[in-house]
Amino acid sequence: MIRLATIGTSQITRTLARDVAGVAGIRVTHVVSRDVARAQDFAAELAELAPAEAAPQSTGDLDALLRSGDIDAVYIASPNSVHAGQVRAAIRAGIHVLVEKPAVTTAAEWRELSAAARTAGVVLIEGIRTAYDPGLQAVRDLLPQLGAVRRVSFGYESVSSRYGKVLAGERINMFDPELAGGVLYDLGVYAAHPLIALFGLPLEVRGSKVQVAVRDDSPGVDGAGVAIASYDGFDADLSYSKISTSTRPSEIRGELGTLQIDHIASPRVLTLQPAGGDEIVHELPIDGPQHALTGEIERFVELVQGGDASAAEPDQLATEQTLRLMDAIRASWGAGAVAL
Repeated sequence: MIRLATIGTSQITRTLARDVAGVAGIRVTHVVSRDVARAQDFAAELAELAPAEAAPQSTGDLDALLRSGDIDAVYIASPNSVHAGQVRAAIRAGIHVLVEKPAVTTAAEWRELSAAARTAGVVLIEGIRTAYDPGLQAVRDLLPQLGAVRRVSFGYESVSSRYGKVLAGERINMFDPELAGGVLYDLGVYAAHPLIALFGLPLEVRGSKVQVAVRDDSPGVDGAGVAIASYDGFDADLSYSKISTSTRPSEIRGELGTLQIDHIASPRVLTLQPAGGDEIVHELPIDGPQHALTGEIERFVELVQGGDASAAEPDQLATEQTLRLMDAIRASWGAGAVAL
């Protein structure tokens, strides 16, 4: 049984704990938060998800827990700016790591940590649900029916439930530049990762952003953005926003047809429109809720139980290439196209 400690008490951690309860071979045994009272409350909340098991223990001391021998793995869902330091500490302690997207903020940092994990013999992968969602494979399976791809449009735009607090001047992690906030890291990754997974790195990319700065003491972060990634034969546009909502599906357009994707982060309904033909709807027979984290948890368990840290290299490469793309998008802001 893999003894997992969660770091952070956000909604994504609740979702992960819920889905861990349905995966064999792993359970949440510890909850970590700098706020000990919050850790205690969160542990009590998680105990209700698996009443037949012992309630998770709570602590505010991550370093002591890493040294304790009481855990085998950590799930890191703390603010983006501290991911790298916590991943590094876990690796040094010989602890396996599942780190919520964005795993870190640069591709160079990820390469360093991935190499350190392999040297230490521990598993390190990013918790990016799209990578392990069966819907992505279904999209991949339909690509041959489109012929030569000529245009790709992937988007994830949804107003943050906390945006009102941001406008009122409250400090919110996702909109805080000191915590490496911003929509590219938060939602843009869900458009960038499947683009890389399906088509590889582009030749170049150019992007723009809408800066959100509502406090005088902060430069703000990107609240919305677009990017054009150029490939040999087609362009891909990526759009992402936490300050507006889009109801448009994502699309892949080829010479033989167009594939509509209901939600690029977790596809469930794919609509194939052959050129000059009738519409064909593919409804994926997938159990469980959309946006579940089950796939990434199952992959993590598989890797840890397999005992070969190098088996995570394909997962690590996908994360590295996605971060390279996001590095280039950020570098292009106000500067023009950046080659990859």
